[in-house]
Amino acid sequence: MTPDEIITLLNLEPHPSEGGYFRRTYESALSCTTENGSRMLLTSIYYMLTKESPVGFLHRNKSDILHYHHRETLQLLVPGGWWKASRLCAGESDYGLISEAVAPGFEYADNEIATEGLVQQFFPNIKTQLDSYIKRG
Repeated sequence: MTPDEIITLLNLEPHPSEGGYFRRTYESALSCTTENGSRMLLTSIYYMLTKESPVGFLHRNKSDILHYHHRETLQLLVPGGWWKASRLCAGESDYGLISEAVAPGFEYADNEIATEGLVQQFFPNIKTQLDSYIKRG
């Protein structure tokens, strides 16, 4: 399948802050109380990078996120509070498709997108390597 066919099949849309494409596929009816208020116990999404949108910008979430890769390493845990970014490997594929399970459930208020100033503050020694993962504009 082509990336466009997968985007259509899975009803994905452009991610408003991280880059790539996504669709929320699950929201738990159960909730829990966090330091930031009530959150769904679990949410899940599809997330896809393509040659046209190959970067997932540097960001961190307060919740733990399990990534389930559909064509690569099968599972990866990113603990809450850890920074992460992603990039489609050049020349290896037309797309990279994963699912994410987020607990407690994802809320945009718990998501922080890295700025150039923030990267300079926290990662001054590797800022040059992170420049292509910083969302601009």
